[in-house]
Amino acid sequence: MRIVEYAGQPEGEAPFALAAEPRYRHGANPGDYEFQFVDTGRLLPDGSAVVAWYSEVIVVSPDGTTHEVLATAGEGPGEVISPHAVFVLGQDSVFVPDDRLSRLTLFVGDSVARISSLPRAGHFGVAGIGSSGELLLWNRHPASLWIDIEDEWLAGHMTLFDIETGTLDTVASYDHFPRQRSGEESPIIRPMGEVTVAAGRFVYTRSDRPEITWRLPDGTITRIVRWRPEPNLLAEELLEHSEAYMRVLYRRHRVGSEARREEIIREDMAQYRAMIGQPVPFFGTPFADAAGNVWLPSYRPAYPEEGSPYTVISPDGEWLGQVETPPRFRILDVTGNLLLGVQRDNLDIISVAVYELIPSPRR
Repeated sequence: MRIVEYAGQPEGEAPFALAAEPRYRHGANPGDYEFQFVDTGRLLPDGSAVVAWYSEVIVVSPDGTTHEVLATAGEGPGEVISPHAVFVLGQDSVFVPDDRLSRLTLFVGDSVARISSLPRAGHFGVAGIGSSGELLLWNRHPASLWIDIEDEWLAGHMTLFDIETGTLDTVASYDHFPRQRSGEESPIIRPMGEVTVAAGRFVYTRSDRPEITWRLPDGTITRIVRWRPEPNLLAEELLEHSEAYMRVLYRRHRVGSEARREEIIREDMAQYRAMIGQPVPFFGTPFADAAGNVWLPSYRPAYPEEGSPYTVISPDGEWLGQVETPPRFRILDVTGNLLLGVQRDNLDIISVAVYELIPSPRR
């Protein structure tokens, strides 16, 4: 096991940056797919993209001018209800796990090549695929209530799943949700334990702790990176786009009437403003790119996965620097010299965009 520890928080830009303009943008032009939201997405080798949200999986062409619907809403073969991730195995092969249907669908081209069962537990999510084809699972949702538990944190688990045999093998636990006491009001901002997969290894973070842990699929810890930043205090400017983003989320989840949604948003924003000046998580929801680098978005209230700049750390624990993205932009995938993200404009129209990564001009 290797431990990399920085005395403070390193500064500087990563050796790569986004090009000034995207290679393509899809979602805001006539004839484009009209995205209500985008949960997840991946780049294909030719620069096209496969993206998924609550009810459909869509493939956007390499130049962004056309799209095809790969899967529609439903419970039949080739249909989806809750596709929480997509994984690209090649130019024409895409794995789509669905936690509501407890199944994994392999699409080859526009056809269903295989359907496999997933564990029938709603809290499991597929974080990645191992070198031998096993699935690396984690707890997307709490496996049990975290109110009045004995421990300070509710444990989550890293688990291997063999598609052929249906065997589950839990290899490690981690801090997932902080304990809450009966009668206490649920905090609007709370730290979280997150798991992603980088180059076939589990990667664990806890957003209130400046530390990243890498584990092999058998649970063995191979690397820990730590740094010592200044406290991250909530500032008014971080709330700038929160109301708009909450409207998008509540509309997507059909929360009450429009009037009721506005009332909830006002209540939520009052809670956020009451925390100005108080510590908040160090980063949002991490992800890993195709090279195994771990990307940490800057924390943003209400939309923690949409925070620029992104801090990039290599598989060896080297602090590569930070990457700036446009406002209201969320990165979905980075493969080679291409970056896939979701863009919201000032009217909250959602589109997906692909940028080239170029050498940082300041390096």
